[in-house]
Amino acid sequence: MRMVIVTGLSGAGKTQAVRALEDLGFFCVDNLPPRLMGKFVELCLASRREIKNVALVVDIRGGEFFDDLSDALTGLQQGGIKYEILFLEASDDVLLRRYKEARRVHPLSQGGDVLAGIRQEREKLRELRGRADVKVDTSRLSPAQLKEIIRSHFAVDESGGRLRVTITSFGYKYGIPSDCDLLFDVRFLPNPHYQPDLRPLTGNDRTVADYVLAPAVTGQFLHKLQDLLQFLLPYYQAEGKSGLQIAVGCTGGRHRSVTIVNELARFLRQQGYPVQVQHRDIGQPAEGDVCGSS
Repeated sequence: MRMVIVTGLSGAGKTQAVRALEDLGFFCVDNLPPRLMGKFVELCLASRREIKNVALVVDIRGGEFFDDLSDALTGLQQGGIKYEILFLEASDDVLLRRYKEARRVHPLSQGGDVLAGIRQEREKLRELRGRADVKVDTSRLSPAQLKEIIRSHFAVDESGGRLRVTITSFGYKYGIPSDCDLLFDVRFLPNPHYQPDLRPLTGNDRTVADYVLAPAVTGQFLHKLQDLLQFLLPYYQAEGKSGLQIAVGCTGGRHRSVTIVNELARFLRQQGYPVQVQHRDIGQPAEGDVCGSS
């Protein structure tokens, strides 16, 4: 039986994550007291219905029962039950905006101070976040994008046991992805933003890709990066890692990073790795500040 424990900050998207897991065939239980996790596993294993995939939502709504989570996880390990922790988070300002829009009360807010509740919860979950197998920052994700990320991590494994790789392009001006394992900065490459005919386009357009790939330095960089990944990925897999998050950033996330991510994805697929590509900031406007937006 595969068990996924869904947790994280209130307002970060746990409801959407559970719906996505249900669509993948998981049997989902929301807000289960940690003390009952072991008993729940026993019931699933004893059930006449063959339950192969289970997702449990455990968060601070459990109040004092949430403090039992660490002991409950230890009990699962001692019982030989394998589990994965999916941790969802978002920035303070995004969570605050979501609470205001939904007109909800934060579980830890006192006197209506939502921001204080968010910060208290973040601190309370710090250790659990460190134990998470998959961390997803939903600050800039749509429900559809979150669903695709959930699918890429928890769908029935058709990869033949190979390490699953997610490569994300992003713009530094919009923040670094918080869930990446490897991060590469390509702002040293020639910038299409300063070419008027290329500025409105993206790295998915052939003319932009040709412009970024033309200089010798780009070829040298790709060769060295591909060689590094070809060396590293088998070791990550040997250590038991099932998925790897790679992020590639330029200034605005529309041109250079998109091109490089597409090239890396093509290379890794040739090596037999299942690869998912995400262009986080490609939809941002092309017009930027004097430093360029890409």
